[in-house]
Amino acid sequence: MSKEFLGKTSSKYPIPKTMKAWVLGNPYEISLIDKPVEMPGKAEVLVKIDAVAICATDLDVISHGPPALIKGGLPFNKNFTPGHEYMGTVVALGPSVDEFDIGDRVTVEIHSGCGKCKRCRMGMYTSCHNYGLNYGDVNKGHRANGFTTDGGFKQFAVNNINTLIKVPDDMTDEEATLVVTAGTTMYGLTELGGLIAGESLVVIGPGPIGLLGVAVAKALGAGPVILIGTRDSRLEIGKKLGADYTLNVKSEKDIVEAVKSIVGKKGVDYIVECAGTEQALNDAIMMTNRGGKICLAAFPHESVKVNIPHMVINNIYMFGIRGEGKSATHRAMEFMKQKRFNAKLVHTHTFDLKDLPTALKYARERIDDAIKIVIRPWS
Repeated sequence: MSKEFLGKTSSKYPIPKTMKAWVLGNPYEISLIDKPVEMPGKAEVLVKIDAVAICATDLDVISHGPPALIKGGLPFNKNFTPGHEYMGTVVALGPSVDEFDIGDRVTVEIHSGCGKCKRCRMGMYTSCHNYGLNYGDVNKGHRANGFTTDGGFKQFAVNNINTLIKVPDDMTDEEATLVVTAGTTMYGLTELGGLIAGESLVVIGPGPIGLLGVAVAKALGAGPVILIGTRDSRLEIGKKLGADYTLNVKSEKDIVEAVKSIVGKKGVDYIVECAGTEQALNDAIMMTNRGGKICLAAFPHESVKVNIPHMVINNIYMFGIRGEGKSATHRAMEFMKQKRFNAKLVHTHTFDLKDLPTALKYARERIDDAIKIVIRPWS
């Protein structure tokens, strides 16, 4: 017998009993099924998903599993729906929720920490010690939609109110899905020190995170900002987003020396590394000045060798970030509301939800130079 819903709904937004949802089977296999529509509980709302973007991490989850953790293990064949960069309309409120109204347009961040562990109490909810402990009789209060709980490749999703950000009326649905990407770079720059005005900064890898990393860094006053990549078309977008210099690795004899020719022989102050390759990591180390910092916003799929002696001798800091922590999405949204940069430049393709397999193929193989692909409900 289903529990009585004690929250609030509206006849303006009818809620069906079931919805269409893509679920992960074996690696690389997804199928479209009907799933029950979950209703929100305390401190939660139900979101009708209006748009969801494909992230490179979605491709990793679908092909290899991590960082998804479902029922204590890999996410395959567990009726799990991936997808985490979504926005939509609030259509139901859980009991006592008054922070949002039915009809509000919202975008979401991924992680809702347990609020109880050491890391959550420090504000590091993307590093929650109870990550994935939310299944069966185990419920520690953690949710990460698209990683430990069902994500956005479906028609409705339940979100904790602390993951929601209101979307302004003049922002398109597609642009609103990019707030998480911008928030990830904002988090990285916050952890680099935040006060980066006047500091030189290199972004390696002009994917969505790298491109919006350029935009956020310029909005924060960094300079010069140098974007490094291998595709001239993406480097051109980087220029439009504020890069002072762009360098194509394929055209440079020595990328480290090319950077130092711009910032000086001592090297660059800060680096946001978004490529995740062994060569890029070591190039980053060698172009960073003494006492400089390197933020890893991408991760290799296997162990790599890096020049630790050079890092230690030169007091270089290297650290990774997970997701869009410390409410960075809220700060990113403010920049986007103020038109500090045009995030829409990274949105290249749009597909219907029914065509998700084709959209994933475009993203994985970078067909037609796809950068950020947005999925819409059925037309």
